[in-house]
Amino acid sequence: MKNSTNKIWLAVRILFAIFMIMGGVQHFLKPDFYLPFVPGFMPFPMAIIYLSGLVEILLGALLIFPKYKKLASLGIFILMLIFLPIHIRDVFSDTPAIGSHKAALIRLPFQFLFMAIAWKIYQVASKKQ
Repeated sequence: MKNSTNKIWLAVRILFAIFMIMGGVQHFLKPDFYLPFVPGFMPFPMAIIYLSGLVEILLGALLIFPKYKKLASLGIFILMLIFLPIHIRDVFSDTPAIGSHKAALIRLPFQFLFMAIAWKIYQVASKKQ
C-alpha cells in the first residue's frame, strides 16, 4: 500500500513539475497574455512577467529532483499564495484581467488546487526526511 502511494505521489510530482515548467515557458512565449494580471501600481510589468515565468520554470525543474522536491514544493506553494490575491481580485472585478467572470471563477479554484497539490507534495517529502 505504501509503495503504491509513493508511486502515485511520484507521478503527481512529475506531472506537476511539467505543468509548472510549461506554465513558466508560456510567460516567455506569450508575455502579453499575462500583462493584465500585473496590478497597475507595480513597476516594470514585463520584468515581473518574465521573472515569475523564470521562477515557475526553476521551481518546476527542482521539483523533478528528489533532493530538492521539498524546497521546490514549498516554493511553489508560496508562489501560488503570492498570486492568490490577483485571482481573487479578478473574481470581484468589473472587468476580469482575462476573459469573463466565468473564466475568473474557474481560475480561482484551480489556484487553491495547485496550492493544495504543492502543500501535499511538501508534506510527503517532509515525511521521508
